[in-house]
Amino acid sequence: MVEITVTVSNTLGIHARPASMIVQAAMKFKSEIQLVKSGTTADAKSIMSVMMLAAACNTTVIIKASGEDEQVAVETIKNLFEQKFNEE
Repeated sequence: MVEITVTVSNTLGIHARPASMIVQAAMKFKSEIQLVKSGTTADAKSIMSVMMLAAACNTTVIIKASGEDEQVAVETIKNLFEQKFNEE
């Protein structure tokens, strides 16, 4: 299992568009991918699950992946956070 901590840095947080980007990226991998915020876990391949995290700006999120392509999966999703989901 690979795990990395990121901070939501886009102003609007994880709303529908960023959630969709996370799910689209996650679906490309065979690994099981989860996002964890304040003890709440979301399946990164489920848009409803990701949106239910209600991750606002400056929230810390842990990206976890387990499977054959776990490292690349975590790095790919981390990059979305670092790029502020291309919103800013």
